[in-house]
Amino acid sequence: MPTIGLNGFEMYFEDRGSGEPLVLLHGGMGIGDDWRYVFPRDPSGYRVVVPDLRGHGRSTSPDEAFSVRRCADDVLALLDHLGIQRAKAIGLSLGAKTLLHMSTAQPARLEAMVLVSATPSFPEPLRDAAAGFTRAAFESLSAAERDALRARHVHGDEQIARLYDMMRSFATSHDDMAFTAAALGAISARTLIVHGERDPYYPVEMALELVRGIPHSILWIVPDGPHGPVFGTMAEPFASRALAHLSTSA
Repeated sequence: MPTIGLNGFEMYFEDRGSGEPLVLLHGGMGIGDDWRYVFPRDPSGYRVVVPDLRGHGRSTSPDEAFSVRRCADDVLALLDHLGIQRAKAIGLSLGAKTLLHMSTAQPARLEAMVLVSATPSFPEPLRDAAAGFTRAAFESLSAAERDALRARHVHGDEQIARLYDMMRSFATSHDDMAFTAAALGAISARTLIVHGERDPYYPVEMALELVRGIPHSILWIVPDGPHGPVFGTMAEPFASRALAHLSTSA
């Protein structure tokens, strides 16, 4: 399996096709293979790079506290390893927050990006939901639910317990996701912000804050959309619009 040792853990990734680099970053508790539900076939003309973020899926868990900023450092290190100086990218939830860190830390690395269900900071609805991700909550899952998680995160129950710790840490985190208008203003990537109208964790106001702060950005509010409104019946229209955005010249 393609893995690379970086930043204290083994990152699993897939590197497929040829053309412009396109990085796909999954959401929290997700895995890179989730993008198959959006892109059943890799987009034509792209070299598609799809990692499992730290602690997720086939990547191992480093011995340090989780932060989205560290996820961004990991992905930048992966791009360095692959010799990719500039890329386009799509990120969902945790993946979108990772792209916010990447695009503010090293703006030149991203030419264009799509942020799905992103936020500049953690609002109270997210903090309330995150607080419920206790290890006891994992242990209370049904056998079928635990087996489904084990099939996706393959390094055992301790890996999954650490993912629960990650989610719970968002309830009390205040400095990891704290993007000011000035910070967002440093982003040079052409940005499409995709947000569900009825996202229960990140109110639409969070998306408005992003589009007002990111210079070259547009906002698509998905009517009646939930958190992560890119699956099921929304997969095809999302894929079409996202790829059209990425292919548009500056």
